[in-house]
Amino acid sequence: MEVRLPAVAGTFYPADARRLRSLIEGFLGVTPIRIESHPHALIVPHAGYIYSGAIAASAYATIHPDEVSRVVIVGPSHFVWLRGLAGPGVDVFRTPLGDVPVDGLGFPTAPAAHAREHSLEVQLPFLQTVLGQFEIVPLVVGDADPQEVADALDPCAADPGALIVISSDLSHYLPYEQARLVDERTAEAIQQRAGERLGANDACGVRGVQGVLIYAKHHDLQVRLLDLRNSGDTQGDRSRVVGYGAFWIG
Repeated sequence: MEVRLPAVAGTFYPADARRLRSLIEGFLGVTPIRIESHPHALIVPHAGYIYSGAIAASAYATIHPDEVSRVVIVGPSHFVWLRGLAGPGVDVFRTPLGDVPVDGLGFPTAPAAHAREHSLEVQLPFLQTVLGQFEIVPLVVGDADPQEVADALDPCAADPGALIVISSDLSHYLPYEQARLVDERTAEAIQQRAGERLGANDACGVRGVQGVLIYAKHHDLQVRLLDLRNSGDTQGDRSRVVGYGAFWIG
């Protein structure tokens, strides 16, 4: 059995299973659930939990666990250039909370792109806490047309047990007030499903975001903003911040 070992346990989130589960349950426990309907897709941030965990929790708290058996997770490839989308070429992803089985669904593989990548990994402990048992289709996105991403997501429309998770932070390293303005403009475009208005500097996972917005248009799904903050709100340093948004699609 091929195992993708955790790359950022102990840095982006606690490596101790008990501390990790307690942290996530704490985030979920104080998140007001404002949408009762189960999501078809979510857009969530992927920074260290002390920075973006509370924002991510606002999306994960809307999941109805009994309705999910498979999660398609799409995130940017931060460290390895690749063309299109690629799976990890492994059987399971491991986190401190256990192993999650992988369904490759016939996608090409790029193990090197997955080995150090945090954008997918940091979503798993949240999903493990909320869902328990499930399988994942983990896909990193490189140089890909947004329509390619939408096409990769399209089979989810016929799978009632599928949940799409798009992993993306928003603006990077702007002063606090400038970041707020940029991220508010980005959030407005996302809610209007206007992915063509987004640029690479607006979201590090912009291809995934654009792809799921094409998918949402095609399947007449609506987008709602759940939380919009930045690292200046969650950790205090406002000289250079990273933006985080959580969105519900259904």
